[in-house]
Amino acid sequence: MTTQKLLALSNATLKRNVTDYSLIVVGSFLQALSYVLFLAPYKIVPGGVYGISIVIHYVTKNLFPFFPDGLPMGATALCFNIPLMILAMKKIGLSSGPKTIVTFLLISIFTDSLSYFLTDPLVENDAFIAAFYGGAILGLGVTCVFRAQSTSAGTDVLARVIANDSNLKVSNMIIVLDSAIVLSGLIVFKDWAVPLYSWFTIFVYGKIVEMFQTENPNRAVFIVSRKTRELKTLIVDKMGMRGTFIHGKGMYQGNETEIIFTIAERKDMPRLKDEVKKIDPNAFVSTMHASKDSPRPGI
Repeated sequence: MTTQKLLALSNATLKRNVTDYSLIVVGSFLQALSYVLFLAPYKIVPGGVYGISIVIHYVTKNLFPFFPDGLPMGATALCFNIPLMILAMKKIGLSSGPKTIVTFLLISIFTDSLSYFLTDPLVENDAFIAAFYGGAILGLGVTCVFRAQSTSAGTDVLARVIANDSNLKVSNMIIVLDSAIVLSGLIVFKDWAVPLYSWFTIFVYGKIVEMFQTENPNRAVFIVSRKTRELKTLIVDKMGMRGTFIHGKGMYQGNETEIIFTIAERKDMPRLKDEVKKIDPNAFVSTMHASKDSPRPGI
């Protein structure tokens, strides 16, 4: 690869990283804002690690002299996210690891910082409006994080780990885990309004993410290269994906060749392309939308 191509690739990578981490900062701040100003004041439990943290925050009020208002939500969430992240990286080799770590650290810092300065809810005496705005802002924050090819860790990571070791769908596991957390709010707070507002928040949050994240998260990828064995190691061992070798024949010279076919999540595509080009600068990579109902190759 020429110096000019290397420089262009380096500049493109730098530009993408600046954009991605800017989105992560904005997305993390919006999520923290949702928890502090709208959800926590009304004991709304939106599932996930922060749903657990909100419950623990209220349960531990006046329990510790150094935290009379309850354990900080951000620090509590961090105690869950760190072991979950380590588990995920061991089990499924989470490719967005560095960005995910930055994301959940920022959400934790923003949440506890805002909790210190903003002590009153933005919406008073109206849990329904708070649930709506909280869900909408949370959805915007998550969308920003997704666009940066990152996640905020939490129960969705645990769901992926469980699903990876079973025949269950990740989406079904997320529903089960988040519902269990919502119901824990009902048990702890003994208020039937809690699950109602919590599930409404989750519904609004989901619709906002769906509205702005319209693309199918899965991409069908075809790779034509002479270094298929090295690429197999990259795809299977390094990125934790599956794939299929398709035997082909060139139309011009009639040479036998192998084509790699795999399904990749859209957030993993930039890394996959970069890694492929490092192994084989002359590799041809083509992508297209993948049907959500299509089975993954190599099963």
